[in-house]
Amino acid sequence: MINIKEDEKLSVLNHSCAHLLAEAISHLYPNAKFWVGPVIEEGFYYDIDLNGITLTNEDLPAIEKEMKKIAKDGKKIIRKEITRAEALELFKNDEYKLDLINNMAKDSIISCYTQGNFTDLCRGPHVETVKECKNFKLLKVSGAYWKGDKNNKMLQRIYGVCFDTKEKLDEHLHLLEEAKERDHRKLGKELNIFMTSDLVGKGLPMYLPNGYIIWEELENYIKGKEKKLGYQHVLTPPLGNVLLYKTSGHWEHYQDSMFPKMEIDGEEFVLRPMNCPHHMMIYANKIHSYRDLPIRIGEIARDCRYEASGALKGIERVRTFCQNDAHLFVTPEQIEEEFSLVVNLILEVYKELGIKEYRFELSLRDPKDTVKYYPDDEMWNHAEDKLRKVLNHIGIPYTEKIGEAAFYGPKLDVQVKPAVGNEYTLSTCQLDFCLPMRFDLNYVDKDGSKKTPVVLHRAIFGSLDRFIAYYLEEKKGLLPLWLSPVQVNIIPVNNEYHLDYAKEIFAKLKEQNIRVLLDDREEKLGYKMRESVINKKNYALIIGNKELETKTISYRKCGSEETNNLSITDFINMLNEEIKMKKN
Repeated sequence: MINIKEDEKLSVLNHSCAHLLAEAISHLYPNAKFWVGPVIEEGFYYDIDLNGITLTNEDLPAIEKEMKKIAKDGKKIIRKEITRAEALELFKNDEYKLDLINNMAKDSIISCYTQGNFTDLCRGPHVETVKECKNFKLLKVSGAYWKGDKNNKMLQRIYGVCFDTKEKLDEHLHLLEEAKERDHRKLGKELNIFMTSDLVGKGLPMYLPNGYIIWEELENYIKGKEKKLGYQHVLTPPLGNVLLYKTSGHWEHYQDSMFPKMEIDGEEFVLRPMNCPHHMMIYANKIHSYRDLPIRIGEIARDCRYEASGALKGIERVRTFCQNDAHLFVTPEQIEEEFSLVVNLILEVYKELGIKEYRFELSLRDPKDTVKYYPDDEMWNHAEDKLRKVLNHIGIPYTEKIGEAAFYGPKLDVQVKPAVGNEYTLSTCQLDFCLPMRFDLNYVDKDGSKKTPVVLHRAIFGSLDRFIAYYLEEKKGLLPLWLSPVQVNIIPVNNEYHLDYAKEIFAKLKEQNIRVLLDDREEKLGYKMRESVINKKNYALIIGNKELETKTISYRKCGSEETNNLSITDFINMLNEEIKMKKN
């Protein structure tokens, strides 16, 4: 979907439409007062004080009707610059506008825009007439604290979007509906994949049996690939002593994203936000020779980070998650080869899973920021040049992002464009000269001297939680057979005549480790078939007279109207081949 905020023409149009909304509200609710109406990526919103009136989505059609009436009238939008005194007089009865005026710099140019009988404080710019805002849609209403402060008054926030043509608006609204159907929160509930409970805690999802099947398959898949590349898997605790994070530097640079420390038996502990300090200690557990390197330590590790409640989103953005994490301890000479192997692993996984919409970002430090980044120019320049060299050698296009590096080193981020929402990071690989020094890690080199290893931090799936959210939305809930919680759904046409044979088929599929259900409810065949499709079960087997007589099965693949007949042996072979090939 289009990012309205990044399109200059659409940004002006949507901000103008926010004023159209405010004018309509002023007609319908004369006591309304207005805070701000900014443009956002999805369109615009306006925060409004309705003096105790609470709007619902059912109120939006009446507001839209008034907006259309105003737009049809076609009044010009007129800009006027006024003095601070004039502004204070004009909005003397509106504490929200007065707050804005009083917080402006003394030398600010104050402007307002008038359309018809409505005037609003605004910097602009705007379109020429309200008629240009006619292709709009109000999307939803919600509550929002004034200035985002929970101690302030709750205002009404109305969201909307506007385009220059009806066709573009209709296309956008269609995409929004598509996004609703793909939303992993909706799919997660309908397909019994995960649940949340306020009693357990916000941002703490729980995976149901169907969800844990997906989880296990992904874990086994990525661990299998890592083992072939020489990774050794470990298990470390999901908390650590505060001293561990002071040593690593995370306490100084990352404390705001951690949960509060706990004091037990004279020690201070914190839920861990990342795993690298634990893995540093595993490396430090024994003496290493240069012959031992590279050492690749992997873990599906439970981490906890404090996220503001407003940022939480299903299993995409949570307060506890499992990283597909690994730390590679290498000599300086091994950096390029190991980094290349990580990039190739990312590309291999994306190809196998059918992930196509992605791009690479090389995240670098901001040399001017001496607070966020470890102060060693030579280290930073060397590390950044190493990553550039590998990417250029492999021939991967990438963009550079200044100021986005981790505090200890540059990183390569893989940005995916999900079917729903904005782009975000899925995979990452970070180069780190800093933490090995902070933990005084070393290895014995060829000449007998002690050297400090370099560490590559990498995560292919990022977190399993976010990856599952991403993949559910990409596949609209219909996962590839190897990942699907229910691969086959057996539906006998008539329980009295066909159930016994259906049970035989069920047992044979179970023997082959196929995830299978037997729908023996006393419901009509058509109802069961529709429900099988709605619940995203990959294959529905229809067992009737023909199948019973010929000792075969008839199957229909989810999303297809075609019915095929096979022997049970051929059907099992077909399933096993599809699972083995990880077909999408």
